[in-house]
Amino acid sequence: MHPSRLVTGLTKKYTRQSLIRCMRYSVATDDVLLEVKGNAGLITLNRPKALNALNLDMIRKMYPVIKKWEKSSDVQVIVMKGEGSKAFCAGGDVKGLALEGPGSESGKVFFYEEYLLNHVLGTLTTPIVSLISGITMGGGVGLSCHGHYRVASEKTLFAMPETAIGLFPDVGGGHFLPRLKGKLGLYLALTGFRLRGQDVFSSGIATHFTKLEHVPALEEKLLSLTNAGHDEVKDVLKEFHQPDPNHVFCLQDQLQTIDTIFSEPLLEDILVSLENDGSEWALTQLQTLGKMSPLSMKVTVKQLEEGAKMDLKEVLEMEYRLSQRFMEGVDFYEGIRAMLIDRDNNPNWQHTSVGEVTHAEVEAYFKRLPEERELIVES
Repeated sequence: MHPSRLVTGLTKKYTRQSLIRCMRYSVATDDVLLEVKGNAGLITLNRPKALNALNLDMIRKMYPVIKKWEKSSDVQVIVMKGEGSKAFCAGGDVKGLALEGPGSESGKVFFYEEYLLNHVLGTLTTPIVSLISGITMGGGVGLSCHGHYRVASEKTLFAMPETAIGLFPDVGGGHFLPRLKGKLGLYLALTGFRLRGQDVFSSGIATHFTKLEHVPALEEKLLSLTNAGHDEVKDVLKEFHQPDPNHVFCLQDQLQTIDTIFSEPLLEDILVSLENDGSEWALTQLQTLGKMSPLSMKVTVKQLEEGAKMDLKEVLEMEYRLSQRFMEGVDFYEGIRAMLIDRDNNPNWQHTSVGEVTHAEVEAYFKRLPEERELIVES
């Protein structure tokens, strides 16, 4: 069955009456809660023991309800949060995909339906606010970064660490990362550098920053709005916006260097420039990049270069092709083995160096899939 039919089936299996019930009461689920409170839709990622990692079941529960809320005049604002204090969403359940091995149906369907959800979240007209306190990585970034508003706290930990597991910064990373200031997005994508607290706001990833102790009050005020257009939502967010005016971005001293070095056209040139720089910081970046999948990094450079010229729909279509090529390769499975299964942190990548990855290999990852396997995103 083509994955698009699966998603169409998701919407069809929800009758009008059942969707109304979803809107009035909590959906009886363990892993994600979908509730309507007043004029607001509240989404709670509810797998705290798994750091609210995103699985296919959660995607399939969220997708039709969010689509319904978008069309309903009763839902004027959507708020998304993670249960517990540790994570908003630590990523997608990639370990489960890897354990099924190359060519699995799950590797096709998970990314397909996840990317459709990313697109819906990125094209909503209903205001959506993501409260991204705690770990926000990978799939959690995809759930939040395409929406209108993202509120970080001092406990927020952001990263796109995919090159370390033989993948690439997907879930629309090719759209939002190249739109950060200068070459910061490419730097974050290649190195998996972690941003914490107010730095997530300073980088442009979060739209607002508030102290963790005030997040419940912010949530309550958003849920209690009687007229929740964008202006009203912005007023509430402005009221709770509390960045420290004396805060200095953790990468402030390196931004100019990042812009210069990571503007090099080829990954090989970036590595040479870091070596020539010779500073402690530059040599640390070289060491970090030396641990990443060479193939993942080279694909990522092209992904962000292309994504800078695309809209979200086009980026997700491109990234679906990439996801399927990585599912057919070896680095993803080796990365998951080394980082999440055996935990020896010593992956044996397909290529021993960046120089071994040919231009033809990279280009092949971007070629269209057979037509019946292409991602079909509703315009």
